[in-house]
Formats: sequence, structure tokens, C-alpha cells
Amino acid sequence: MRHTNKIYRIGDVTVTKIEEMRLNVAPPSFLYPQWDAEELERNLHWLTPSNMDATTGHLIQSIHTWLVRTRRHTILIDTGSGNDKERPLNTIFHRLQTPYLQRLAAAGVKPEDVDYVLHTHLHVDHVGWNTRLVGGRWVPTFPNARHVFARAEEDYYSSPASHNDVNVPSLGVYEDSVAPIIASGQVERIGDAGGAFLDHFVFRPSKGHSIGHMSIELRSGDEEALFSGDVMHHPLQVVRPDWNSVFCEWQDEARASRRWALEHAAERRLLFFTPHFAESSAGYVTRHGDRFDWRYE
Repeated sequence: MRHTNKIYRIGDVTVTKIEEMRLNVAPPSFLYPQWDAEELERNLHWLTPSNMDATTGHLIQSIHTWLVRTRRHTILIDTGSGNDKERPLNTIFHRLQTPYLQRLAAAGVKPEDVDYVLHTHLHVDHVGWNTRLVGGRWVPTFPNARHVFARAEEDYYSSPASHNDVNVPSLGVYEDSVAPIIASGQVERIGDAGGAFLDHFVFRPSKGHSIGHMSIELRSGDEEALFSGDVMHHPLQVVRPDWNSVFCEWQDEARASRRWALEHAAERRLLFFTPHFAESSAGYVTRHGDRFDWRYE
């Protein structure tokens, strides 16, 4: 089942999920090196069948973009994995051919309509549709858009420092999906402290999964939401926020950022827009003492 058509309203702003693909490839033991089989067993009653495949034992995840429409702007939060990208060390993303742009068009948006792309970070599955292959060259997919991301992300992923064992599957991502939009003059950088952007957004530093990772708050009227980015990859981490993913590079900071996001969402009752949870990918966090729970919206 696809969950791409629901329109969420935050004040006078609308948010729609544009799905790129579903994943059923990662066993918990791979995604979460600290996993506990007993903890998983305790949560199977709500994880299956939509968030975990009982047959394969794999966690079910989604890769998608959030389309945000304000009175003045058409905005994307992250851009998925992209088509035609050479990812031989990460076959999930290798030479994809997905109908992402057709799904965006079905939501009433052409590439030239996009005014801004706000990036939580610059990993392989968050920047891919920044560019598309035209005549053997990577050109900006959204020709009129400003792309906004943390300067620390650019500095790190453009340098040899980022080419470590964790990021080997992402080699080439900066070159084909980030460098072309810098060359085209379409980039705005956010400093380490984050801060307000446009009329409705606040970049909130959440380092850990990546060096300059930002979660992005949306405020309109008296309503608020949070685009969490990869502080979490699956709702299992809501109940076990101490579990880092195998892709989190700064371990202590990742746990602290995850805890902050969960506490912030629960205390302010934010609608929580995730990049990889299955089902609707959006929901609410509630707190019961020291434990958090998740409910899809």
C-alpha cells in the first residue's frame, strides 16, 4: 500500500509525501549493531506487518520526499536517491529507474515549480534527485530552486575525510548530486547553529548521523511540525533511542540528538515527519516516564 496522497495541514501550510521507493532489505541485526532480540520480540505486535516483514525478518522502510506548500513557496524536504546514479557498492541505489518525478507531477508540481530544497543532510538517499542525467551530464533537476544545507556537510563530504569505511557506499554522491548545484550557483549554506529560514522554518542542529545534520521545524499559526531527518531510521528507535544505526558516524552525538528530537516532539506535540518510517511516515511521539511511544497519523 502506498501512502503518498494524504495532505497534512500545519496552519496554512500543507505537507504531502512523495514516495520514491520502499525497502525490505535490512535485518535488525544489520541496521542496529546493538540490537536486542528480546526487545524486538516485545514489539512485534505493533511492528508487523507494516514495519517489519515476519517472513524475511527485515525491517520495512521508505525513501521519500516531503512536499511543502506555503502561501509563497513550493518546497521539498530532501530529494531521495535519484535515477541513473552509479552506486555499485550500494546496490539498493544503483542505477535506479523510479517514477519519482511522475509522482511529484501527480501532486501538481513540475521541477521548475520548486522554489527551495531544504536538506537535512547530504547522504546518498537525501540528495539524489538534486540532479538528473541529461546528455551524459548531471544537471540540476529543479532549475529554479535554492538548495539549503549546513556548511559543515559540504565541507566534510567534499573532502577526503568523509571517505571512510562507513561512507564507502556513498562514494560519488557529492560529485554527482551536490557539486553540480553548487556549480550552478543554487546553494545557500546554514551555519553550525542553525536558525530561522523563510517564514516558517527553523533549522535545528542534530549532529550524529552526519556531521552537520539538521532537523527542520515548521511553524504556521499555532501549529508546529518537525522534519526529523535521520535522527531515526525506524520506529523501533522510538522505544530504543539508545540504538544507533550502523550509519551513524558520531555515536554519542547521535544518541543525544535522537533523545532531543523525541523529547521535543513529545513535549510540544509536534507532528513528526520522518524520512524512512513506513506506512504514512508521519506521526506523534508520546512520553510515558522515561519511555517513548509512536503513533502514525
